[in-house]
Amino acid sequence: MALPLLFSAAASGSAPSSPRPGEPTFLGQDRLAQLRSRYDRESDPVRKAKRLVPLGDAEFDDIQKQMADGNMSGALGELREYQTQADSVEKALDAKGRSAEKHPGGYKELQFSVRESLRRLNSVIVNLTSDEQQPFLEIRKGLDDLNRRLIAELFPSQPASSQ
Repeated sequence: MALPLLFSAAASGSAPSSPRPGEPTFLGQDRLAQLRSRYDRESDPVRKAKRLVPLGDAEFDDIQKQMADGNMSGALGELREYQTQADSVEKALDAKGRSAEKHPGGYKELQFSVRESLRRLNSVIVNLTSDEQQPFLEIRKGLDDLNRRLIAELFPSQPASSQ
């Protein structure tokens, strides 16, 4: 009996349609808003770092959609927001005064998120003109510096690499 109802809903045009690639989805925007809200409400730095992982993924999905739509300033603003979030989580974790090597909770999640954001950022930067790349490369440098600091904190006994 449910099957005829499904077909009648589709025929009447009341069935939800799938979004086309590149179109904004309200479901995606709702998810991003929910993830941001949870992140903003979190006061514990370790849990905040854990919430940054799915939030960063959703933000990068949005960044890629904005870039595909030609909204470079919106994508850049979103990327700056991610960088600010990552930097603030690092500061909050450091303020706890715990060793990242002995208590990696939070640090490792932050490093995972930053590493993934660098990978995704690298994949979109190559498709930009040199003029468009410049502000994205500046943010990339800041994220790369953060990633290197996190690795050094998590693995301090590693020998220094010669660069």
